[in-house]
Amino acid sequence: MEELNELLGLHVHSDDITALQMSMRAVVIFFVALALLRLAGTRAFSSGSAFDMVLKIILGAVLSRAIVAASPFWPTIAAATAFVVLHRLLAIAAYYSDFVGLLIKGKAQVLVEDGELHQQNLRRTNISRNDLAEGLRDSGGVEVVAQAKKVVLERNGRISVIKRKHSPDKTGSAPES
Repeated sequence: MEELNELLGLHVHSDDITALQMSMRAVVIFFVALALLRLAGTRAFSSGSAFDMVLKIILGAVLSRAIVAASPFWPTIAAATAFVVLHRLLAIAAYYSDFVGLLIKGKAQVLVEDGELHQQNLRRTNISRNDLAEGLRDSGGVEVVAQAKKVVLERNGRISVIKRKHSPDKTGSAPES
C-alpha cells in the first residue's frame, strides 16, 4: 500500500508531484474515466444536449485535478463518480417523467411547418435564416424551405428535416403532374 501511495504521489501537492507520479495518476484516471463512461451510458457522450454537455465539462475538469494533484486523489474520483451517478439518475427520471425531461433537456421547437416559417420560434432559438438554410442542407438535403414539410430544432441542438412527399422545385413551385 505504501508503494502505491508513493507511486501515485498521494501525499504530495501540485508543486511537488513528479513526472512519474503524474503519469501514473494519468493512467489510473484514464481507466477510471473509462469505467465512469460505461456507468454514464453511451448516450451521455454521443448526444449534444446541454444536459450531457454539462457532464462532459465537469467530468473533464474534476478528473484533471486528480492528475495534477490540485485536489486529493480519491475524493476527486469520488466526486466524479457522484456526478456520473447523478447524471444517470436524472436520465432515468427523464425517461419516466416528461416533466423532468422538459426541465433538464428542454423542448424541441418547430421552425418550419408545411413550408411556413415559425418566426417566433426562430427568434426564440436565435436561428437566423442562414442558420436554417444550413440546417436544411445539412440534415435534409433540402435547398429551400418550401421543400420541407417540417423542420425541428431538436433538444440536442440539431436541426431535423422531414421532406415533403412531392417537393417543389428550387423556385418553390410544385412540379406538374
